[in-house]
Parts: sequence; structure tokens; C-alpha cells
Amino acid sequence: MESEIAAAETSRSAHAGLSELESIEGRLVRQRGDTWVRLRRNPGAMIGLALVITLLLLAAGADLIASQGIDEQSLRDALLPPGDQYTLGTDEFGRDMLSRIIHGARVSLQVAIITAMISMAVGVSLGLIAGYFGGPIDYVIQALLDISWAFPTVLMAIFLVAVLGPGLVNVMVAVGLVYWGGFARVVRGQVLSLREWEYVNAARAIGASDLRIIIRHVVPNIIAPVIVMTTLMMGDAILIEATLSFVGMGAQPPIPSWGSILSGGRTYLVIAPWVTLFPGIAIMLVVLGFNLLGDGLRDALDPRLR
Repeated sequence: MESEIAAAETSRSAHAGLSELESIEGRLVRQRGDTWVRLRRNPGAMIGLALVITLLLLAAGADLIASQGIDEQSLRDALLPPGDQYTLGTDEFGRDMLSRIIHGARVSLQVAIITAMISMAVGVSLGLIAGYFGGPIDYVIQALLDISWAFPTVLMAIFLVAVLGPGLVNVMVAVGLVYWGGFARVVRGQVLSLREWEYVNAARAIGASDLRIIIRHVVPNIIAPVIVMTTLMMGDAILIEATLSFVGMGAQPPIPSWGSILSGGRTYLVIAPWVTLFPGIAIMLVVLGFNLLGDGLRDALDPRLR
């Protein structure tokens, strides 16, 4: 008799949890439409989105838009100021600054995407494991997280690049490994709350495996903060890559990284300020774009502001 009562209670709990899951899934569908409406009403987010889309278009069409290749030189045209022939002037080797900056957009976008993928893969996975299982596993991951956050971000990136060696690929790996902690901490906090919800307990009661619960019920509910973290992290990744390239540890010539272009123009800062001015403006606008878009997404996805 007692077993029948326990089975009935388990069944009612499972049905209640599944009903709650269906209700939550319906709300998520409606919230996707509300998110875009809220995002459109945010002027800063729209400016950020426009800047990010501009970066995407420049990166995709660099070979068609730029009048020169990444390393076409004309020494007789060295250090020409902006004008009709060269819209943004030329550098010390007579290379068109506009073409170099456009090709640099492709490098920056590549860095942003690949570093974000590395950080998400490591951080989200460890955050899910730590938050869902807890116990000693959580303790170990938290210890690793504290160790990684004990060092400044740029200093840690420089250390990793020094170990791996200079180069664009190593910079992307280093920056990706530097930022995993932010994803892990955010995801862990979300999962600690989600694992106690009724529909998760209901799925567990009807025999669903831990892997199925994580993929089917937990991951969909942590997508919003992960998207916001990714957008904000992309701007930081571009800035750190430019910093490392500026000191000679990032993209190597002839790859036209904005940081390396800035570094090459330091010698001619007085007589040819445009060599450093325009790539600096490009870095500023792109980082600003990702930050504005990230802030807008955070406000649009925050359920407390609905």
C-alpha cells in the first residue's frame, strides 16, 4: 500500500514537473519575440549592432572592398597623407591604410569568434559539471577558477603566448583559455538554481539520465547569460589581441592586425599620425560596438526588466 502511494505521489510530481516544463517552454518562445522588441527600443544596442554588422561585412568582403592586398607596397607613395588617391593615407611602405584596416577587420572577427568558442567550450562545460554534480568536483573546479582569476587578464595572456610562442593562432588559444572562468562562474550559478526546479526533479524521477537532463532541461535555460557573456567577451578578446600584436607577440607580418599596424606607426607618430590614428579608431569602434550590444542584450534578456 505504501509503495502504491509513493508511486502515485511520484507520478503526480512528474506530471506537475512536465506541465511546468511545457509552460516554461511556451514562455521561452514568447520571450524570444519580446527580446527583439526590447532590443530594438535600445538606441545603444542598435548602434552596437550596426557596428558589429559593419565588422562582419568588412571581414566577409575584404578581398572585394579593399583596393590592395594585405602586403602590396609602393615605396614612392610612403607616408602619403589621406587624400583622393589614398582615402586614409599610406604607411611607411606605401601600403594603403584603408585596405590594411579592412583586411584587419577579418583578423579581428576571426579572433573574436574562435576565442569565444574556446572559452565557451571550456567554461560552459566546467560550469555545468560543477553546478550540477557539486561536491568534490565543484571544489576542484572552483579552485582552478580562483587560480586563473588570481592573475590579471592581459598578464595571463602574455604568459600563455610566451609559453606557446608568438602568432595569431597561439594568441587565440591563449585568450580563449584566459576567459573560460567568466563563463564557468556564470553557468555554475545558474545551474545551482536550475537543478532544484520541479521539472528537473520530475525528469530525474521518471528515470532520465544526468546527461539528458543537462542537455534537454538545463542548457536551454542558461543560453541567455551565455550569449551576453560571449558578446562582451568578444570585444575584450579583440582588444587583448591588438595589445599582444602591438608588443610583437600577436599576429606576425604581413598579417594586417590592427595592433601591429599601430605598433608600426609609433615611429612616425609626429610626421604621419594617420598611421596610428585610424587603426586606433577602428579598435575603439569595434570594441564599443560589442560592449553596447552586450549591454543591450543583457537588458533585453533580463527577466526582472520585463
